Amino acid sequence: MFKKILDSLEISKEKIIRLAIIAFIFIPLDQITKKIITLNVKIYEIIPVIPGFFDITHLLNKGGFFGFLSGQSIGIRIAVFLIFSGLATLLVLYYYFKIPYKINTLSYATALIFAGAIGNIIDRVRFQQVVDFLDFHLFGWHWPAFNVADIAISIGVMLFFYNMIFLKDEF
Repeated sequence: MFKKILDSLEISKEKIIRLAIIAFIFIPLDQITKKIITLNVKIYEIIPVIPGFFDITHLLNKGGFFGFLSGQSIGIRIAVFLIFSGLATLLVLYYYFKIPYKINTLSYATALIFAGAIGNIIDRVRFQQVVDFLDFHLFGWHWPAFNVADIAISIGVMLFFYNMIFLKDEF
């Protein structure tokens, strides 16, 4: 079964290099920025960057997207997030290697989602939570704080939908 799956993938040197470059940019950038925040900003401290719009705020997200499962026990959170994050990351990696190399938008989209997922998985393994620090708000509207890994995932998802709507690349 695994041999059939591997045989169905387009694993080429070029695709591995593309994935590695994106991962080697975003994963260290994510981890370095989180380290800078944890060393220099107290938990829950707010540092206004653009008053009324953007702050640096050191938060620890014990849950998932928008705090999902944050009230559950640490054992349940770790099990759920590591299992689902791991499976989702493997699925993204599988999808990445199914995409023909020439379909750039989808290749970049899935590589970015992969890199972002790995960045947040590293936090979950190391700290059992994710460090968030980019905090935007405007006119009483407040977006949940996020990090560089979340940016990579968001850009990847936007590229994916852009491809689906405008480019309609198929494979």
